[in-house]
Amino acid sequence: MNILQVTRRFGPVGGMERYVWELTRELATMGHRLQVLCEKDLSTEALAGIEIHTLGAIPPKPRWLSHIRFSRRVHNWLAQHRQADMIIHSHERLQDHHITTFHGPPFAQIYDQPVWKRLSLRVRMNLWLEYRELFAPKVQTVVPNSIRIAEQLKTYYPTVECRLSTPVVPGVVPCPKRASREIAADAGVIGFVGKEWKRKGLKMAIKVVSKLSETRPNLKFMVIGPSRKSIQPLFSTATFDYDLLGETDARELYQQFDLLLHPARQEPYGMVITEALSAGIPVIISDVCGAATEVTRLNGTVLSLTAPPSVWTEAAEHWLTHLTDQIDYSRGWFEVAKEYEKLYEQVRL
Repeated sequence: MNILQVTRRFGPVGGMERYVWELTRELATMGHRLQVLCEKDLSTEALAGIEIHTLGAIPPKPRWLSHIRFSRRVHNWLAQHRQADMIIHSHERLQDHHITTFHGPPFAQIYDQPVWKRLSLRVRMNLWLEYRELFAPKVQTVVPNSIRIAEQLKTYYPTVECRLSTPVVPGVVPCPKRASREIAADAGVIGFVGKEWKRKGLKMAIKVVSKLSETRPNLKFMVIGPSRKSIQPLFSTATFDYDLLGETDARELYQQFDLLLHPARQEPYGMVITEALSAGIPVIISDVCGAATEVTRLNGTVLSLTAPPSVWTEAAEHWLTHLTDQIDYSRGWFEVAKEYEKLYEQVRL
């Protein structure tokens, strides 16, 4: 098959971007012809069998206008380069695709806000862009990347259900495994991973660690993602040991954790969750995470954001006390690619 992946940034530089990156590479190894149309090529290595077309940088703000400009460039490029057998798979707010993958919650959630919050050009344009992505003439399949997003799409756009596929959740590249080790009764290593620390729940995580450190004075808290400068004030009164590691590759560091905390306020999926599980690390996450479907009583705990910090602390104490070497998780990107292959086979050109 001749497949065109469309994404603004192509490379392993974020959750959605890694999804596209890994899927594209896997499909290419399966023998399909893969092309990528993007604003920027951020590849970190040479990619055999993948043809990359760049459209050039676009001013990022205002965001809705940036989406429109990118969409127009894609439309114009396709007018000159579209091939008769080309299956167009979008990950952006476009109008010319056959398949689109939804990586985040619908913007239509704005309808839950007071009317005065909806009375702006920004809101009107984002709603129009989202509707066009779902219902443009060529669109045949809408792929949510989690059950949570699928339910949200059906709530705000009931008529999309006829073209909504089964969710295709992200794969995970196996991370180095945590070595078997005893956790001292007064210690342990808690990890938090997320550049967008406000949305990912860092303040809540700090409350949990602070409470836990009352009975575990040698506890350590490792924070990966946010810049040290942006979050240092949050630790001004911390009485526990912590490392603020900034933007670095968490996959090489999960093995140092004994537990991952992810009390996100909004999380379409949360690839850090399944990455930690693949490293043998139990997780405690909020119930708004799309990856909550991958968490069982054998590998972690899913809690409501309305639960008090004490409940989160009790769950953390449980895992630090009962951590075993049996925690495992596996979902290869080959599985993801095979699921998409079936969807591509159904496209009518």
